[in-house]
Amino acid sequence: MPTRLWVAIVLGVTLGVASAFFLVAGNDGPGTGQTTGTAQIGGPFSLTDTGGARVTDKDFAGKPMLVFFGFTNCPSICPTGLQVITTALDKLGDKAKSLTPVFITLDPERDTPAKLGAYMKNFHSSIRSLSGSADDVTVAVKAYKVYAKKVSDQAQPNSYTIDHTSFVY
Repeated sequence: MPTRLWVAIVLGVTLGVASAFFLVAGNDGPGTGQTTGTAQIGGPFSLTDTGGARVTDKDFAGKPMLVFFGFTNCPSICPTGLQVITTALDKLGDKAKSLTPVFITLDPERDTPAKLGAYMKNFHSSIRSLSGSADDVTVAVKAYKVYAKKVSDQAQPNSYTIDHTSFVY
């Protein structure tokens, strides 16, 4: 047997044994710490929905949320993420009513409430989409610890995209 194959087998078995050990031991792995009991992601925000109404984090109090950050000009990550959320909500059926799915734009410059409303017609009707001023969106981005960076398109002046995390919080 080639040496590379043996190395791959030994590495695979070692990782499997280590994973089994941590599962059996009830430990999440080395270096785990204590939890505070308080979520370290999320926090206060005040944004605008597609109807023009002001919405804050307090409007969602007491109901679990699914929060996804993106923008309507996103070529793949955002529509894919929103479709995954849509499919999950469809599969949950009536149980989905206990969740509040929220899409927050990372591009308030282009994503007006009207544009968000038109875009979101492609996805589950219960997903609330929010925008606001650049400062308002920045507050939400910081509260959720989202990575987002505007990147100019060198080939097309005055055009840009936004690199961003693709987590569903």
